[in-house]
Amino acid sequence: MTQQYQEVIITLNNQPEDLSEMLIAQLAELGYDGFLEEPNQLKAYISAEFFNQQDLANMLAPYQLTVSLNTIEKQNWNILWESNFSPMQVDQFVGVRASFHEPIQEVKHELIITPKMSFGTGHHGTTYSVMKLMESIDFNAKKVFDFGTGTGILAILAEKLGASMILGVDNDPWCIENAAENVLVNHCKNIQITLADTISTNEQYDIVIANINRHILEANMLLFPQIINPKGLLILSGLLMSDELDMIELCKKHGFKHEQTLTKDGWVAIQFSVN
Repeated sequence: MTQQYQEVIITLNNQPEDLSEMLIAQLAELGYDGFLEEPNQLKAYISAEFFNQQDLANMLAPYQLTVSLNTIEKQNWNILWESNFSPMQVDQFVGVRASFHEPIQEVKHELIITPKMSFGTGHHGTTYSVMKLMESIDFNAKKVFDFGTGTGILAILAEKLGASMILGVDNDPWCIENAAENVLVNHCKNIQITLADTISTNEQYDIVIANINRHILEANMLLFPQIINPKGLLILSGLLMSDELDMIELCKKHGFKHEQTLTKDGWVAIQFSVN
């Protein structure tokens, strides 16, 4: 049976500029895993089997926005992405493009990410800021855990930066398929991609990256101290600026020290060390 996705098109006429980012955060908590931001519109995508129209209506009720729905077959997703996906750069550090784009010149690292439904091409403020944080971190010979790997973009960058072992996990089979393809395209050898709903505490890592959303981060906060080495680092993202202080306080209670925060487009990525 062909997998279908529900496309939700939200019209944003005359709304505050940061409303789109707020909606993405709330939709992600409902299970939406693909987003396209266009002039006056936000398009969000969720597997048809997980789509709940009442949950959507309840979430959008305070905003009084116009919404339309479409069903998209899986095989049409690449066509949709190719028409919207443009190359991006994080300064001269890293460039991200699809295979059908020309190579990006004058960057230290170039990542090729196949544009599928999985969230994470580097354009969003969360992924961009995490990559920016990664620029100043020593990944050489480090063990890395990428929680909510999506397209695998951060796991791939970790290997490019010298990580010797990277485990990327996600709870969406389509993300796992997409990430595995991207690992091959980028000729990575040290990345394992695994389907999982929870964090296993059987291993410890030097660097843990979790770019998901506040709800999932809070739900897993007890596990992070168990999987990070005493001199390790924790990077959290998928958070709005309004979440920053609460997340810093929560992490302090669980033995982490706030090192720095990067902000982009109303979103934050926060770096912690073990206290």
